[in-house]
Amino acid sequence: MKEKNLFIQDIQDGMKVHDLFIVVESRLDQARNGPYWQMTLQDSSGTIPARIWSPLSRNFEQIASEQIIEVTAAAQSFRDQLQLNIETLNFVPPEQTDLSFFLPVSSIPPEELYQDLMRLLHQKVIFPPWTRFYKKILKNNDIREALVKTPGGKTIHHAYMGGLLEHTLSVCRICDSICDLYPALDKDILLVSAALHDIGKAREISAGVSREYSTEGKLMGHIFLGLEMINPFLSKAQNLSPELIMHFKHIILSHHGELEYGSPKRPKTQEALLLHFADNLDAKMNTIDNALDNPSDNHDRAGHWSQFQRSMGRFLYNPHRTPKPEQPEPEPKPSHSLQKVRKTIARQPTLAADPDFSSSDTDANS
Repeated sequence: MKEKNLFIQDIQDGMKVHDLFIVVESRLDQARNGPYWQMTLQDSSGTIPARIWSPLSRNFEQIASEQIIEVTAAAQSFRDQLQLNIETLNFVPPEQTDLSFFLPVSSIPPEELYQDLMRLLHQKVIFPPWTRFYKKILKNNDIREALVKTPGGKTIHHAYMGGLLEHTLSVCRICDSICDLYPALDKDILLVSAALHDIGKAREISAGVSREYSTEGKLMGHIFLGLEMINPFLSKAQNLSPELIMHFKHIILSHHGELEYGSPKRPKTQEALLLHFADNLDAKMNTIDNALDNPSDNHDRAGHWSQFQRSMGRFLYNPHRTPKPEQPEPEPKPSHSLQKVRKTIARQPTLAADPDFSSSDTDANS
């Protein structure tokens, strides 16, 4: 088995690199001195542009995406961007190495995210028909395997293996927390909808390196595909009234919020509106985290700006934040005279004992 020793995030200008990468995209272009390959390489820590110049470039008729390659290259900064100038290249069969070296993955193992999601639903969803319904779907072997592998998006948010589960779990947690503020909400239908709202992405987006949209994903989108996956389970669900099923479908269909954002319907219930905002909030927070956590841009320090984020139409700023003390400071001991005053007060009858005293009196005088 071929091991990987150097990751893209650790490559620096001037380094000599000999390691494994996977090809995300490649294109044969023409320069003054002959043809050259323009490529993007990837490992689990990120991506880097690479070039194969003539005459070496003439040795390769095709370099397909998702091929694993072993290269010797020189790292060089060009127009403030680090790139690899490849000197040797060999193709490596996938079975000779570990694919996890090359695929970005959630910081929490996807299988652990799945278990956390199931645990949350088990604890929070009370109505037995909803419990049976979500378990039938999420415990289906094909669906479970797809959820563990599928990214949450192609490029904008949660675009890594396990990203869909990470996003789904976060949306469920947001919905659960907000339900504590608004107890009249139907928490059961909201949490089941949150757990299944993006399930169609398992068919919309490839789980491979390129994270390309499938043909059915391009033609129909994950909202329609998700309902198509869910409908066979809904048709067999027991003791779910037509009204509950209709509301559930509306929540799923409207979770993108607006027609121009791909929602067939706009949210028209409290639960539908809440899921839309929870979904949008978690996606935005992840986008900002990724934008400000780009090692090549040195955005790990406060006071730095991100590159322009096209999906949000703005640059993003990493502010200085209030320091968090390691441990709370101990309260100063009261002086001897203050202790005497406290003892005196303790012996006095309290205002609450006075039948004529009410909290409104204090409010009026405050």
